[in-house]
Amino acid sequence: MTVGEEKRTAGPDGPTAVPRQSAVGRLVALGRNTWRGLTSMRTALVLLFLLAVAAIPGALLPQRSLNAGKVDEYIANRPTLGPLMDKLELFDVFSSFWFTAIYALLFVSLIGCIVPRCWEHYRALRSKPVAAPRRLARLPHHAEAVVDATPEAVAADAVARLRGWKTVTRTGDELRAGRPGEVTVSAEKGYLREAGNLVFHLSLVGLLAAIAIGKLFSYEGNVIVIADGGPGICTTSPAVFDSFRAGLEEDGLGLTPLCVKVNDFTADYLDNGQAEMFTSNVDYQAGDDLTSNTWRQATLQVNHPLRVAGDRVYLQGHGYAPTFTVIFPNGESRTETLQWRPDDATTFLSSGAMRFDPPGGLYPDETERRKNQIGIEGLFAPSALFHGNLLSSDYPALTDPAVAIDIYKGDTGLDTGNPQSIFSLSKELVNQGRMVKQDRVNLRPGESTTLADGTVVRFDGAKDFVNLQVSHDPAQQWVLVFALTMMGGLLVSLVVKRRRIWVRAYVAPPTEDADTVSDTLAPEQRRTVVELGGLARTDQAGWGDEFDRLAARVLDDLGRSTDTPTDSRA
Repeated sequence: MTVGEEKRTAGPDGPTAVPRQSAVGRLVALGRNTWRGLTSMRTALVLLFLLAVAAIPGALLPQRSLNAGKVDEYIANRPTLGPLMDKLELFDVFSSFWFTAIYALLFVSLIGCIVPRCWEHYRALRSKPVAAPRRLARLPHHAEAVVDATPEAVAADAVARLRGWKTVTRTGDELRAGRPGEVTVSAEKGYLREAGNLVFHLSLVGLLAAIAIGKLFSYEGNVIVIADGGPGICTTSPAVFDSFRAGLEEDGLGLTPLCVKVNDFTADYLDNGQAEMFTSNVDYQAGDDLTSNTWRQATLQVNHPLRVAGDRVYLQGHGYAPTFTVIFPNGESRTETLQWRPDDATTFLSSGAMRFDPPGGLYPDETERRKNQIGIEGLFAPSALFHGNLLSSDYPALTDPAVAIDIYKGDTGLDTGNPQSIFSLSKELVNQGRMVKQDRVNLRPGESTTLADGTVVRFDGAKDFVNLQVSHDPAQQWVLVFALTMMGGLLVSLVVKRRRIWVRAYVAPPTEDADTVSDTLAPEQRRTVVELGGLARTDQAGWGDEFDRLAARVLDDLGRSTDTPTDSRA
């Protein structure tokens, strides 16, 4: 059967022709059904769960954006599984195509789900409360009594008692098959519940959007700064940082100008060597302070960053930077302070290396100068503990520093242009004989050793260094705003009750011995039946008590007859 043909279906009067849906119609129907499925709340919840599951590998596996070296080591240790995981972007989870796809679908689903609900809530706010059911006695909460007031007076008093509720009074033609003189009042309260629910979901979308925008235009740099007179840093270029990570829309050319100098560092330790608190006093410049050369003081602690110029400066860690002085045979000296890597997080036993270039003019040519460079490699202990000649540390505080070093002479690779680790000398240069070990020695502050050519290597002690992280996120204020509104909306949606009340008042029918209908009775002989019905649109504890109190006030004020009982059921 081709597109546009008719197919026959059996009907009561015989076969009838039904036009077959065209290919375009089927495509439109498929798109419509897919959109309805994507924008349902169930799909949004599934995508939110998938997003949480997708973030698990980012927490368990090393991420290239944080530490590329650990990722390379992880892959090297798993030659079969590692490359496959890398192809699946498990080491770049938060920038992977599959995480981005879930994130984008969650946005679309939430927006497509919330917008129609906002429109429905707007229509509900403008619409009148629904008319009273025909049989209020079937509602979960019901009360009934006979009073002396007229139905109109009953309705007016009920409206007055329902102050703060959205009410509408219906009489006459608005009522279908009403009783004699019937008047009804429809009241509804708790619209804030749905409003809070919508605010929660809108804030969730805003929070996700703020995080995404922040990642696009943010940057984060880590740098080690020597304390106690160190040179400090100025965030003028990504090259200032030891590691730098920028968002997709950040090229590193528009960094916020900020200068920081670290005056001192203090670490508080428990008796077992566990760190209790890190504190660092710094001077900083930002904004107009840079032009006026004004320095301001601040104190950094763990989780208490410096917030300035829209950036945050965190104190993340610390270590020690030994100071060595090399005195060459002609009497000239070179002094260097460089951070060494803490290998033991408990005792801060650290390892590192230094390279010293001889002063110009000491040797006749460039080749000879390169052959007389000095390299130092070894261990540093803040609280030295010797086992014979073996050095270790028994406490992380700087109480009794010492070093165990190997001293090399030769080409340290300073002029080759090849990348080298600042924490170790090149083993390849040592194996090639371009660097030759001259001495192995243990030194305390102020102690020195003299090489065969008269060069003196002296250990001058150590200084603290701190690891600072400079974070820039232009959307961080919006993240806070949306987080607060999200919690506020959730609180409102949980606390506010959505409930309805109806009041019906009508003239009581005549008794069996009366010879006239109620419409012909004298006013003082007429009686009015009042019915109240209540319905909570959501199950909420306490609604029954609230209904009983409201019904009692309304009926008692109207002069309820003592011979007519009140029926209240929950």
